[in-house]
Amino acid sequence: MTEKTPAHRGQARGRSLSQRIYTLLKTMIENGRIKGGERVMETQVAKAFSVSRSPARAALIDLRNDGLLMEIDGGQGYTIVSAIASPRPGELAVLDSLRLDTTRQWEHMYTELEKEIAMRVLFGSVQINEQTLGEHFGVSRTVTRDVLARMNGVGLVVKDRAGHWHAHKVTPERIGHLYELRWILEPQALLQAYPLMPAGEVERAREQTVNVLSRSPIASAEFDRVEVHLHSTLLSFCPNLEILAALERTQLLFVPTRYLTDPLLAIPMELIEDALKEHLHILQCLLEGQPEKAAQYLVDHLKVAQGRWLQRFEIAARVADLKMPNYLSVSRA
Repeated sequence: MTEKTPAHRGQARGRSLSQRIYTLLKTMIENGRIKGGERVMETQVAKAFSVSRSPARAALIDLRNDGLLMEIDGGQGYTIVSAIASPRPGELAVLDSLRLDTTRQWEHMYTELEKEIAMRVLFGSVQINEQTLGEHFGVSRTVTRDVLARMNGVGLVVKDRAGHWHAHKVTPERIGHLYELRWILEPQALLQAYPLMPAGEVERAREQTVNVLSRSPIASAEFDRVEVHLHSTLLSFCPNLEILAALERTQLLFVPTRYLTDPLLAIPMELIEDALKEHLHILQCLLEGQPEKAAQYLVDHLKVAQGRWLQRFEIAARVADLKMPNYLSVSRA
């Protein structure tokens, strides 16, 4: 017999947690672990699997739509529908406690939301509905707020006085200001970090860059690692924490490098290769004991990088507005 596909599965990406709950409960019903006539409650399922109520609710609705549960009027939960009858119909089913690992779900949520916002802000500002966002990904409000707080930390989203989350439109002027901040502060961070860098750290960065440059096409994840190594890892040895904190607010400039295969966020591969060659010039100066020269190359690199970044506006100008997911809306803030 062909297995039915739950009506709600596939309606929203990121429902893997609710699908796993669905599968566990379905297996319990089919093997008689929980029996026909017994009840299950949304709060009970959430507690048993150590998840929020949103994925528990989605899984129960899927089971109901597949005919494995029957909803009880008055908010009393669901009755198990099974040929294996329980000797205690109407009583609450006993569920085995099982803690589901939600790490991958959290990571998937962050990645998908980051990419969606990075594309959307090329066209205009958006508001994020916190509740709808959590329901879309099947995670708790705590997880949702944590994801948004992390994005706030790198300047991708902001929270207004009313408690609403917004991602403001990225303009050429704003990109220019962020890059200006970087080319003022990064060279100073590099100079201060240089004498404190562990032995071999710069050589590792150089080898990594050479390896990535030898590949074609260059994968987004590999390019992102090279960017992080130069602009974050090496600079992290700077003892001036105020400089590092200020640079943290420019991290949204790195977001598109994680999505080089996306039609809107990518730039031509030859420009990526140029950026890697500029990295090599900086690293080679450090290896030769010339940090001042490396700092000047870093300024030149950042000024050219600004132009590369701005090409995304030219690409976006040729694209019609994209359909927004249900957790985003046009922001007037």
